[in-house]
Amino acid sequence: MPGEAVTLQLGHYSGCVGAHWWGLQAAALRSPAEPAELRAAALLRFGRGPGGPETPTPRLVALELKGTAGWGGSGGPAATGRPRRDRALFAGGVGSLRADGAGTEPPVSWDGAVADYRDRAPAGGCAPRDTGSRRGDAAGDGKGNPGAAGPGAAPAGSQDAPSVRLWSDYLNVHLHPKSVYVIRQYLHDGDCGCLEAFGQGESLLQDPACVEELEDRLHFYVEECDYLQVHTFSRLPWLSGHFGLEMKQNLRCCCCFPQGFQVLCDLHNGFSGVGAKVTELLHDEYSRKGILTWGLTPVLSTVGDPQNSFYRLMNTALGIAHLSRHSSLFCPLSLSGSLGIKPQPPVTFPYIKYDASLNYHSSAILAAALDTLTAPYRLWSFQGSMMHFADSLTFSGRKAVAAWAALPLPALSGSSLPDTLSAHQQDVPWKLLSSWREQKVSCCFAQSVVLRGICKEKATSCPGQPRSPLHSCESPEQVLQQYLHTQFPGAYSTSHVLQQPCDTRPPFPQFFSPLLTSRGFLLDKAQGSSSAGVESIPVLAALQSSPVLHSLLSGLCRDLRARNARRCSSFFTAGVEQDDFQEALEELKTLSQCYETGFGADGSEDEADSD
Repeated sequence: MPGEAVTLQLGHYSGCVGAHWWGLQAAALRSPAEPAELRAAALLRFGRGPGGPETPTPRLVALELKGTAGWGGSGGPAATGRPRRDRALFAGGVGSLRADGAGTEPPVSWDGAVADYRDRAPAGGCAPRDTGSRRGDAAGDGKGNPGAAGPGAAPAGSQDAPSVRLWSDYLNVHLHPKSVYVIRQYLHDGDCGCLEAFGQGESLLQDPACVEELEDRLHFYVEECDYLQVHTFSRLPWLSGHFGLEMKQNLRCCCCFPQGFQVLCDLHNGFSGVGAKVTELLHDEYSRKGILTWGLTPVLSTVGDPQNSFYRLMNTALGIAHLSRHSSLFCPLSLSGSLGIKPQPPVTFPYIKYDASLNYHSSAILAAALDTLTAPYRLWSFQGSMMHFADSLTFSGRKAVAAWAALPLPALSGSSLPDTLSAHQQDVPWKLLSSWREQKVSCCFAQSVVLRGICKEKATSCPGQPRSPLHSCESPEQVLQQYLHTQFPGAYSTSHVLQQPCDTRPPFPQFFSPLLTSRGFLLDKAQGSSSAGVESIPVLAALQSSPVLHSLLSGLCRDLRARNARRCSSFFTAGVEQDDFQEALEELKTLSQCYETGFGADGSEDEADSD
């Protein structure tokens, strides 16, 4: 059984991705048609007030700025950093805790007053829409105005509800009062007072008051995970008296704390510096636990202030260097075509028509991928930990991995798994989500692949279709392993096949092609002008230790060395020393060299360093 994980969201775009991700967890709880394959309690905590229903809340610590996510803005609450109660129901603070999502402990009595705060659903039940843009965020013009939509843009007259600005507007789960910590020194939006530079973010986590507040929230969840893990032992009758107390303490030392931490961190702004310090704190205090960090970047505008673009480039480079250093695994995630100084067109999907300028759209795609990529260490059958999961991908110093996803996986309704994969023998139909130009990658060092939402029962080929070696496999897992062995010979591959698809009901945006059924499978012809009824989709996603990381990391180094960083004096006055910046560049160069294959398989030119 997998242990619990604590999640941290650092920055506004991370909040956008997180809001959709938590929505997917809630949707999985609402539709238990079959025995659950994923353990909900790995990410969620379950609390019950006196006489009230059991309420799941994320095991989450989110760092936000004033004026974002509905918390701590002008006219907001006192300087406690707590969210406004009209945005979230503070659930799970009292009552029983559920360790496995099934049974509950006897309820704890509560004599104090109980207030119930409810948020009304939007009129008409439509999903909200995020305009998404502030300086350095989604495809804006550098002054907070939305830019032109990318190639995957949704047509005018989208089915979404009127625009909203904040991720809390489409957050449909309750949050615990310990979840949101508002950083009041900086503003979310505006022409000044924003968290723009890596050094500013680092300085925040050098403030003792800020560190104390963060540690208090972390310890709350960590100690709760500790309680859930040892509670079964502590209730045994023979663990009593002095001997029992000593045994409980030994058990606590052996198996306390969560299995690890998930860190969602904005890379493009000053939150990259916050993430550097947060992961360093986690690494120092919980060195034996897995720290899986996801560096998030919204779709970048093709126009904007050159100085802001250079700030973003330096934030990204410093963030990757520091986050990789202190994490068990680091993965950049973005639909932007490049993280370099010259943004490229965003990633496109054949059966999704999204508006690249909307955080609400792009973050939903990344959340669906993230939900699938993290499935292995949330499976009921999983016997390892997040640390074991990371170690299987990051050997030989390759701490960074690339993400790929097919959203949805092209499959005909009713087709079997061998039929579906046999149709893609030439190329795997997934897209790179780690910000580098699209290219065919035929090799990798290691990979973790998850396929979900495809029928497992039928194993016969379609009429008129020749049988492939995949049809001779005895189980779905063998089918996927055989397919991966053919596509990536010699790679160390772990794979999982889940019956449960990815839920796409609102507030997930309805931006799908009319060629999809309500279950996300392909139709022979369009079913009309809209596909508002797509409730779930099959997904194929992978984390790869791949040569494509050499191209990404060395490209960042080249962009930075091609420009004189000393000209950007304001960036360094924010707290970054020139020597530290050069050290980070050397780290990036060293990390990129770990992904060289020696025979040009990565499709990139050798880096021409000219220090």
